[in-house]
Amino acid sequence: MGTSAKVLTAADVRRVLDHVALHRNAKRNRTIVLLSFKAGLRACEIAGLDWSMVLQPNGKLGDHIAIAARIAKNGSGRRVPMHPELKAALRVLHVEDGHTRTGPVIKSARGRHMMPRSIVNWFAGVYAQLGLSGCSSHSGRRTFITTTARLLPKIGGSLRDVQELAGHRALTTTERYIEGDRDAQRQLVRML
Repeated sequence: MGTSAKVLTAADVRRVLDHVALHRNAKRNRTIVLLSFKAGLRACEIAGLDWSMVLQPNGKLGDHIAIAARIAKNGSGRRVPMHPELKAALRVLHVEDGHTRTGPVIKSARGRHMMPRSIVNWFAGVYAQLGLSGCSSHSGRRTFITTTARLLPKIGGSLRDVQELAGHRALTTTERYIEGDRDAQRQLVRML
């Protein structure tokens, strides 16, 4: 299980985005990073994502990603609202892809869906190049889940909302993904 993958700071996520912007397939790779960190997708979901899952019937980008059960772990499809930065990256990729309505969002060198293992290896290479130890392809997902959980008090949501975004069947699974905040813990103890 990928729950031990390191949670990244906002500055580290920016470093990753800056890094991939300098290399081959920059637009595709930016989208891979954003699908992980801004939508919480697993490597298998990034690899299997099809344009039909992000487009409305009229061919325009929608406001959510409809992750089909066939690409989701345990067949648990879900809908994830689209972050504005991710939507912008998908729009650029969609134009580059000729406004197609079907087919892989994230393409291999041969123009097919990338394999999940390729996504895992790609993330490992990026993190190694940046010297970010303890990171894996699951770091984006874990960062997404931890960040959304920490934002809950600001919007009056519940952990159930995070569970549904993550596509977890059990709330206990979601809880295992959330990294504690040592500063918040110190403040809580001081308030006693």
